[in-house]
Amino acid sequence: MPSFDIVSEFDRHEATNAVDQANREIQTRFDFRGVDASFSLEGETVSIEADAEFQLQQMIDVLRNKLIARGIDPRCMDIQDAQTSGVKARQEVKLKQGLEQPDAKAIVKLLKDSKLKVQPAIQGDKVRVSGKKRDDLQQAIALLKGEDGPDLALQYDNFRE
Repeated sequence: MPSFDIVSEFDRHEATNAVDQANREIQTRFDFRGVDASFSLEGETVSIEADAEFQLQQMIDVLRNKLIARGIDPRCMDIQDAQTSGVKARQEVKLKQGLEQPDAKAIVKLLKDSKLKVQPAIQGDKVRVSGKKRDDLQQAIALLKGEDGPDLALQYDNFRE
């Protein structure tokens, strides 16, 4: 019976490369000349530091563009609130990995409500979808990628016949 897995993950190495490229761009940009601004990646959290809060927004846009260029879906970014303390402004961006239980349940409900002939099942931090025909599975992927699908960074892997 054909099946595939729905997961939400990113390549850590590509995330490291995106942060390094964002640091290089900030150092060479004219509007950041003389500003002490930097990105740092610790685990799955990107820490952003700058002199002012409006610069943080520009830096988040730079980071988003670099993630897209490295093939990482920007919907995995969970942007925290900015913290300003005197001279410095800080902000954290968490890179989400894995499907949380409510998101997995929403995907299963969406697939069941669509009346497609597929059987979704939650397995830890992924959802396995199986069906009798390959075409049914492709329709399920198209449904999740469409505008009615969830606003999550989803990947479809482990496709088996």
